[in-house]
Amino acid sequence: MKLRIVLALLFVFGVSGCVKHPPAVNDDTIVSSTVDGVKLTYRHAITPPTEFHPINEEYRALYKASVMSRPDFGGNVVRYLDNGGTYQVLGRVQDYWMAVAEQGKDELIGYVPLRAVVKSDLYDATLRKDRPRKRRAAAKKTNCVSVDNNSQACKNTNSGTWIIQ
Repeated sequence: MKLRIVLALLFVFGVSGCVKHPPAVNDDTIVSSTVDGVKLTYRHAITPPTEFHPINEEYRALYKASVMSRPDFGGNVVRYLDNGGTYQVLGRVQDYWMAVAEQGKDELIGYVPLRAVVKSDLYDATLRKDRPRKRRAAAKKTNCVSVDNNSQACKNTNSGTWIIQ
């Protein structure tokens, strides 16, 4: 009887050791979810959006923007965009943030504000438009009046004195 119990326990412990346990989930584990009918793949550290409007176009970064783990400034900084770098914008998410992926890839790397990126074909025009323009020098105002029809008096704008010429 005791031998049967010992053999039964050995069998149970032997079989339980063969059960395959799922791998531990960490921040770099790739997960996926469906939002508004679109399947998104991303790292576990990224929070999936609550709403999603697909764009799937190439955009360029206007500055070295922070890529956030969720679509607001309360998330963690995942990485930074390269200034002028080309990225794939997967879509627009809540509060007008953009879901960004590496160029030519579909894996979501994070979220950037709407003004951090611009369509690739509008990039050069946007930079030209944003450059500061040279100011024209204001035309010097002459404050002159004629005196005795053959001379004139002009006011010096710096000192406020009148000079007869």
